[in-house]
Order: sequence, then C-alpha cells, then structure tokens
Amino acid sequence: MNIQKLKLKPYSPILLLVTILAFSGCSKSKPFVPTPTPTPVSSGDPAQYGTPYASVPATKDIVMYEVNIKTFPNANFAGVESRLDSIKALGVNVIWLMPIYPIGVLKASGSPYSVQDYEGVNSAFGTLSDLRALVTQAHSLGMAVILDWEANGTSWDNAWITSNPSWYIQNGGVIQQLSTYSDVAALNFSNQSMRLALIKAMKYWVFTANVDGYRCDFADNPPADFWTQALDTLNNITTHKLIYLAEGTASTEISSGFQLDYAFDYYGSIKSLFAGSSTPSSLFATNATEISSIPASGTKLRYITNHDDASSDGSTITEYGGKQGALAAFAIVSYMGGVPLIYSSQEVGYPSAINFFNNVPVDYTANPDMVAAYKQILAFRAAHEAIKTGALTQYNDANIVAFEKTSGTDDVLILANTKNATETFNVPAPLQGTTWVNGYTGGNVTFSTQYTLQPYSYLAFKR
Repeated sequence: MNIQKLKLKPYSPILLLVTILAFSGCSKSKPFVPTPTPTPVSSGDPAQYGTPYASVPATKDIVMYEVNIKTFPNANFAGVESRLDSIKALGVNVIWLMPIYPIGVLKASGSPYSVQDYEGVNSAFGTLSDLRALVTQAHSLGMAVILDWEANGTSWDNAWITSNPSWYIQNGGVIQQLSTYSDVAALNFSNQSMRLALIKAMKYWVFTANVDGYRCDFADNPPADFWTQALDTLNNITTHKLIYLAEGTASTEISSGFQLDYAFDYYGSIKSLFAGSSTPSSLFATNATEISSIPASGTKLRYITNHDDASSDGSTITEYGGKQGALAAFAIVSYMGGVPLIYSSQEVGYPSAINFFNNVPVDYTANPDMVAAYKQILAFRAAHEAIKTGALTQYNDANIVAFEKTSGTDDVLILANTKNATETFNVPAPLQGTTWVNGYTGGNVTFSTQYTLQPYSYLAFKR
C-alpha cells in the first residue's frame, strides 16, 4: 500500500473545531494518538559487500576454470589469488570455486561436498575476508566467480540435524543418507521451511561475498520445482547478473533457469574416440543428441576432465595419449559446441590422478608449452562468433575430426587427428580448391584432394 496516498489535507479551522467538540463529548475517551508510519519490513538479507560485478559474460562467451583450491600454493584462498593473473591469461572469464564451506567431521570421508555450515568458510582455506579479497581481485581482472553448491544434503554434524530434523528424509524416525554417500544426510524437499533456508543461504553469498552464481552439484536429484523456486528468487536480486551451472542432464533444469548443464555423454564419447574404440562420427552424433536434448536457451559444459574425472580416470596426459593428444582433445571440445572448461592442473599437464579430498600441490610453472597452446586455442575461440553460435557442418573421416562452422561472414574449419600416427584426410568435394588462413600461424592453405596431419595435430582455419 502506498502510504503517501493516505495522507490527509490540512484541517480547516471549522473542521478542526467540530473535531475537538466531538472528542470532548465522549465520556472517558482516551486522547487521540496518530497511528505511526509503519516501519519497512527487512528482507533479512545481509548488506551487499562490494560492488556487484557488471561484466559477467553472456553464456556463449564463457570460458570456465574450475578451481580445486587444494592444488594451489598453500592450499588456500591467498594461493589461488596469487595465480589469478595466470588463469586470466589463459583466456578464462569465469572461475568456479569448489566448495569453500566447513567440512563435516561426523561420519566424514573428507569430501568437500559434506557441508557442515552453508554460511561458513572452511578455515583451512582462510577467512571470509580472504574469500572477499579473492573475488574482488578476480573481478578487477575481468573474471566472474561462481561457488559450488551442494543442495542435496548436509554433513551429519550440521546444526540443522538437531535444530530441524524434519528437514531431512527419514525412515522410521531415522535420518537417511544421500544415495550412496554415507557422509551426507539427505535433505527433504517436501519441507518448505528447509527449501527457504537453503535458498536464503544461496542468497547470503551473493550479498556477503559478491559472487556471481553457482555450480550446483548432483542437480538431477532435487525436484525441478525447487530449482525454479531457488533461481527465481535469486533472479530477484536485480543488482547481479548470475550464472547457473547444473551438474546434471535433465532438460527441466534448463527450463527451471539454469543456463548450463553437463556434457556427460560427450566426455565419454571423446575419451572413447582417443582410446581407439569409437569413431569421429559417433562424437558428432553425441554432440547433436546432447544439444537437442535440452531447450534452446541452454548450453552444454564441455570438458576433457574435471575434479571427478581427474580423480577416477587420471590425468589428461594418460587419458588422451600424452600432451599433444590432450591438446587435440581440448581443441575439439572448445570448438565443436558449448562452453569449454579447464580443470586446475590440466593446463600444465599434471601427470597423475588428483584425489580432491586431499591436498595435492601442483607445479603451475610446469609445461609452459602446453600453457601457451591452451592460450592459443582459446584465443581463436574468442575471436570467432562462428565457433560459439555458428551452424556446424561435419565432414566424415575415420580418424580425423573435421567440421566447419559458419555465422554470417565468419567461417572456420577445424581438423584434429585423433590418432598417434600420421593420417591423411580425404578432403571432401566442397573444400577442394578452397583457400584458408591458418588461425594459429597466419599462413595460407589451399586444399586439393588430400591433406596430411601429424600425430595428434589439430588445426584451426579461417576464411
């Protein structure tokens, strides 16, 4: 109600006299006391820290970097901050921080996804001030920051366990664990109070640490209407443009407001291709199927590893046949479609598996040749709208991933040898006699009927 419309005009002298006489005729009446102006109700949200970041990239332009804090110097926020310039130099514009919350101790496995306090900071990483400094510095360098969010359950020593046991799934009065995760107690999404508390905690970090969105773990598990409720609420924070990434594949997640979800099948397909157990045509088929499986408003996150895969499947160096194979795979991922992801350690060719439960110091000065190649791959992507939004034409070959992407006058051609052997590409008729510029070296190439590619080589051409 607009209080301004309720204000009365000043009394005239006659009206004032009539009013006084009326009150004086009332026996034992209490003196007239004007109703005070109502005090605005507080939203309960914390004050905004810092200035909301105004340069959050459009989804199509995102290049994401997953930060496993435990691989950085001193395994803390300051260690990550010390590497931000190098991360930015790769061509990254969005940083995803793996969980920054206190980890539960009761029934613990060491997983950072066992959250003891949704509004707390893991003291091993530093303080809230340290987190704010990291976010502020990332913003100053032109990078948005999103947090990892575990909406499915909490640790067994989270305060909610004792204060609000009805917020958890129970069987015979016993709180149940989440799926196969014995260190996580499963939240009950039928409880509206729990939902509101969870959403309140998500809003907390947008205001308190000035972050730019969330990567939501195991997003297929909560009901779609929860994500609609949560993201609609977050979108009411009009001072921020927020990024939402779902670790899931359900089309309902995109309909609920996520801009990005996972390319699980594509990851499996490209691994299989480099292992020699599938063909480029199967990768193209997976690409098309994944894209068609979600609403047009959504985009796939494409990767050759992430924290789960680096733990279970090992280094990209072993997965893709060495440094050059890993680079070829990343070029394909970056150019075929969707948004590319780099997992911290990948760009320097860390040679071993990384268990993200543990501190694993990585030498981020290793393999500068690989770092330079990552920069080159991503610089070409940034320069071409065709890669981000263009129509794809595939050229079938048994060993070479070959495709063209066009958007208006922007036209690019990608060739990648998926074999650790010299291979000959049989140039299709539409490309024969055409001249292209090598996007990495600047030299011209006119295609005849065949073109030779060295082992695991990859090339990006432009008209």
